[in-house]
Amino acid sequence: MDYTYTIIDSNATSKLQLQLYLREYEDFSCVGTATDAEDGLNTILKFSPDVVLINLNQEGMAYFHMVTELNQFLNTLPIIIGYSESKKYAYNAIKSGFFDYWVLPHNEFDVRKTVLRLRKRFPKETVPATLCLKSYNDYRYLNTNDIMYLKSDNNSTDFFMRDGHVVSAFKTLKSFEQQLPASFIRIHQSYILNSRYVGRINFGKSICTLRNEREDELPFSKTYKEKVEDLKEMLSKTAINTYN
Repeated sequence: MDYTYTIIDSNATSKLQLQLYLREYEDFSCVGTATDAEDGLNTILKFSPDVVLINLNQEGMAYFHMVTELNQFLNTLPIIIGYSESKKYAYNAIKSGFFDYWVLPHNEFDVRKTVLRLRKRFPKETVPATLCLKSYNDYRYLNTNDIMYLKSDNNSTDFFMRDGHVVSAFKTLKSFEQQLPASFIRIHQSYILNSRYVGRINFGKSICTLRNEREDELPFSKTYKEKVEDLKEMLSKTAINTYN
């Protein structure tokens, strides 16, 4: 399973650089960003990330107060990592139980050491990268990273693969829903998509378009609209946004 993280940083360059470093780790996924302590508190309570990364350069003490305030709402605090242009807040970070403290600018080696130490200390239950489809004496193995989406047809499910192949299994969509990695999201009674392949979300037409040669369009229903909203928020947080 993925480690979800939130970045609280008003410096766009610093935030983007950190996101680029963390993209190297497939088990880390961004679920939100914020620019100040108040926005950060709301983001943490909304998305419940495993890891929170905070730029302490501005209003450092406000962030330590935010961490104290989290104790009022959460039974277990997220793993918190602070960073700053100096060691000014290092002592306060240690006293506040921060997992690590970095000195800016972001350093790829520092990030790697922290990620490896975090994995070792807080191991996640791993989700197999391969899905086994069993039918009598026939065993079919699918790499979950190559599955773009699943489509149900009564009591059978079709797996649409990145290379264009379609693999069928005689089980319901629901039977696969809990077995798939966190990147797979149910958007319709008949569809589960792999969020890694989403290229466009059109709320006017209730359609998700995939990033493949055919640009497959999958409908999403009102029942699952909240999940699609969360997907949009997650994808937007890790994208450079421009508006026409």
